[in-house]
Amino acid sequence: MAVAASVVCATLGASPARAGSQSAAARRDAYDLVLLGGRVIDPDSKLDAIRNVGIRRGSIATITTSAITGRDTIRAAGLVVAPGFIDLHQHAQDSVAYTVEARGGVTSAFELEEGPADIPAWYAAREHRAAINFGASVGLSAVRANVVHDSGDVPGHAVEYRAPSGAAASRPATSRELAEIERGIDAGLRDGAVAVGILLGDTPGATPWEVYEVFRIAARHGASVHVHLRSLPDSLLFLETEEVIAASAASGAPVQVVHVQSTGQEDTPAILAMLHGARARGVDVTTEMYPYTAAMTGIESAMFAEVARRPDTWFHRIEWPATGERLTRESFARYRALGGNVVIHPKDSAVAEGWVRAAVRDSLPMFASDGILHDGVGHPRVAGSYARIIGRYVREQHDLTLMDALRRMTLEPARRLERRVPLMSRKGRLRVGADADIVVFDPATIIDRATYREPTLKPAGVPHVLVGGTPVVRNGELVPGVTPGRAIRAPRAG
Repeated sequence: MAVAASVVCATLGASPARAGSQSAAARRDAYDLVLLGGRVIDPDSKLDAIRNVGIRRGSIATITTSAITGRDTIRAAGLVVAPGFIDLHQHAQDSVAYTVEARGGVTSAFELEEGPADIPAWYAAREHRAAINFGASVGLSAVRANVVHDSGDVPGHAVEYRAPSGAAASRPATSRELAEIERGIDAGLRDGAVAVGILLGDTPGATPWEVYEVFRIAARHGASVHVHLRSLPDSLLFLETEEVIAASAASGAPVQVVHVQSTGQEDTPAILAMLHGARARGVDVTTEMYPYTAAMTGIESAMFAEVARRPDTWFHRIEWPATGERLTRESFARYRALGGNVVIHPKDSAVAEGWVRAAVRDSLPMFASDGILHDGVGHPRVAGSYARIIGRYVREQHDLTLMDALRRMTLEPARRLERRVPLMSRKGRLRVGADADIVVFDPATIIDRATYREPTLKPAGVPHVLVGGTPVVRNGELVPGVTPGRAIRAPRAG
């Protein structure tokens, strides 16, 4: 090695000029940054061993047992070095939220369930302003809000997500409107949208035929479709799952069922069995989950349209997170007129924890946060989802291995997108040539700490996070002023 050579020359009495030349070579050959002595875990190759990692120009240049030097050094002895977490379902998409996500080990966050209508504007709003990488789907709900409206709606070109209301949420599209919706989805995909998002909870008026037509357009572009299933009465349960399996099988578009444990609840094992069965027969269907028992959504959402039929006791399960108060029928109506996010607690938290653990133990679901954070109000899953999986379900509960947890946080999300987005083949792995998106954590102490009242509290045990080889979290603290996050999008059509 160059360093060793310079030492030998100095020992033999080489001239100062010769020694200086060797020192310059050593500096030239050094890596930009090295991670020394960490437990390197790569779910792709199944490597789990003590290694040194050298990074150069934003990529992993070596993973080795040999001694290496760098212009910057992170000593990782006793820590795990893993691919950065890839969150396929993250609604908290602004510069402040990106720093919260980075402190939890997330290096790429995607808005794939809702998605905007105006893809170029969405990406432009974040360029050079993000601590982590970012990407979005084109969303049926946002496109629909621009096409289907009545006198109670406010039409317009939605840059960010805008929940449909009135006819945009509840009415089937006419043939003319459906053609316009299809053009909007196609335009978003041509502009490089990563995927298509369909939030049927907010747009129950979208018919199964409309859903199929959207799938068909996605298939034409090689895009996956990320779907929040319908809310159906008990007598029609499982038809919402069959709808997307059938649309995927008939169109050829891959489908991701979002937050399976939240949608399925006590039926989570049955839905997972259906998804496994479809996969065994060649349908490209995947799913995801978040590791919390309480959900969060907008109080103005269409899913609350039928609350008049709910008993008074039901409203006490709804929390207004800004104050922590549990709602009554009267306060629910008052806050619904105001608008904002609410926490939806399960009827029985212990039973709901069983739904979560059933999904954690299953090999299929990826891990995603479904993060929501606006003006400091949000769900703790924005900050804590990945630390909670490792700390609670790997270390404490032994529900899955660390290797399997990391596979479902890194490699599988990358694989879900890489068919359409070739850049993703360089993420979710620790190998030479991969992007240096890396999380370094302490497996003995990592755990979530965020709460519904303090949703941005950073987790314990995550000292270092790199995005494109640049430290964004160092010794547990944000590195001020760095914005190495870059847009992740599909190639744009001509």
